[in-house]
Formats: sequence, C-alpha cells, structure tokens
Amino acid sequence: MPVVLDPDAAAVYKAFQEAGRPAYEALTAPEARAYYSQARFATNPEPPELARVTPLSIPAPHAVIPARLYVPKEPRRHDGLAPALVFFHGGGWVIGDLDSHDVVCRQLADAGALIVISVDYRLAPEHKFPAAADDAIAATQWIAANARDLGIDASRLSIGGDSAGGNLTAVVALAARDAGGPALAAQVLIYPATDFAMTHGSHREPETSVLLTHSVIRWFRDHYLNGVADIHDWRASPARAQSLAGLPPAYVLTAGADPLRDEGDEYAARLKQAGVPVTTKHYPGQFHGFFTMGKLLPQANVAVGEIGAWLKGLG
Repeated sequence: MPVVLDPDAAAVYKAFQEAGRPAYEALTAPEARAYYSQARFATNPEPPELARVTPLSIPAPHAVIPARLYVPKEPRRHDGLAPALVFFHGGGWVIGDLDSHDVVCRQLADAGALIVISVDYRLAPEHKFPAAADDAIAATQWIAANARDLGIDASRLSIGGDSAGGNLTAVVALAARDAGGPALAAQVLIYPATDFAMTHGSHREPETSVLLTHSVIRWFRDHYLNGVADIHDWRASPARAQSLAGLPPAYVLTAGADPLRDEGDEYAARLKQAGVPVTTKHYPGQFHGFFTMGKLLPQANVAVGEIGAWLKGLG
C-alpha cells in the first residue's frame, strides 16, 4: 500500500531523524522509559482545563495499581453520574506511564465530556506477560464495581487505549465477555497491536518504518513475552481469540505509516464479521504514535475530537 506522509508528519519525522533520536532497541528498558518521558514535552499540546484530576490506588492481587481520575468541567451526568473511559497507555508494554499520556487523557475527558481513568499497569521486562493484561482486567473490574463511588454510571463504562494500550483494551473486552461482566459500553482501539506473530504485510513495507519499526516491535515483544508460546495466547494476541462475537461496539483508528496498520484493519473487519458495531477511522498520512503529538500534528487533535464525539454519541 503506497504511503505518503502528510507534510506535518514528514516534518516531524525529519526533525526526529536530524536530532539523532536513539533507537529503542539500542537502549535498556529504564533508558527507553526516560527518553520517552522527556519526549512528551516537545510533542504534547497544551492541556484543556478540567474540573478535577485525582490520583487513585486500585487494589489488585499483587498490591495496588496506580491510576489517575480526570473529571471534565461539564460531564454528561444522568442522575448525578457520568460516563467514563478506562484508558490504557501505549508504550509497547515496556515504556509509558500516567504522565506520558496525561495530556491526551485530559483531552479525551474534555472532548467526550466524560470521566477518564488512566491505569498505570505493570511494565516489562520486570513484569512479564500476562502482568499488564492482568492489571488492565483487574482495574476495569474494580472501577466497574466501585463506579457509583467514583461518580461513574456503570452502564456507560467504556475502555480504550493506544498501541499496547489498544492491545490491552481488546484483551479486557474479551475477558469481560467471557467472564459475564463487567458490561462495557464501548472499546476504543487506537492503532492497536493485535497479533504478536507480526506477519501482516504492513510489517514488511519500508514506508511504515517511521519511528516505530519492525525491529522496535520485536524489542518490545521480547521484553514482554516469556517465549514463543505466548504469541498464541489471546491475552497477548487478541486476534487469536476463537470468536469476537458479543463484544462491545468498537472505534478502531489506524495510521498509514504504521507496521501495525494491517492487523488493526483486520481486527476491525473481524469484529464486523462477528456482528459487532464498528466505526473505523484511517489516517493515511500519519505514523504510529501520532495520537499524542498534538503540539506538532494538528491531525492528532482532530483524532481526539472525533473519538470524543463518537463517545458522546453513545449516550
């Protein structure tokens, strides 16, 4: 598939190249986390003003999961309760945290007029698969069980995330279906990783190797998974689930210059085939990771606004 970067995306990519941006596969996990954390200051837009931002500690079998609750100025309350989005940050299950995605969570809360809870799941390689998936599932279950105390309407509880967070979103949706709850209103999959086999065509196209490359994905995979057998586990590769029927409505965003593009498209198609309502949005001239770069890429802010509008349309 021919890929031509939008002018803004091409300029950002050129700036990263000229800055001598180190490849993640040449770094240790702590070094990569520090680099990723610093990069947000150059790429994140100014955050919207919210009514309240509050830290949370979610109890889990291993201890507690840190989280952050965002309340917009005018949430869409029914009987005093607002809809909510549980958000799982991207970063290849190795990097990223509450701060790396703080601004985009503020944007989503504002654009969707809903509460956002960002979940700081455990990272690899210190915590291998399925630690991140277990944390995402446990956090969602706890939020649903304590929704009223959090000011949340449990019947309007959605989940979402970007990249690795999109992977965890798909996993949580499958786990909730199979466990008979919690009931989820929607899932937002932002350029999700869905299959660790990494054999889709977009992994082999030179034009998709923009910031996130096939070799970087292998680096993330090797840090996260315990071995080859994990590739076939649907909690790592949700595309390996036998059926996608009975899942909540999905919003699937993909980018043209992204090694994960084809697996995101395929997952959306499989959801549709399984009878799940699906809204797709493709940004042909953008690269993987653009969603959090609203300071440099206007299309990122458009994407946030469109997801917020879609969530509003759910009620």
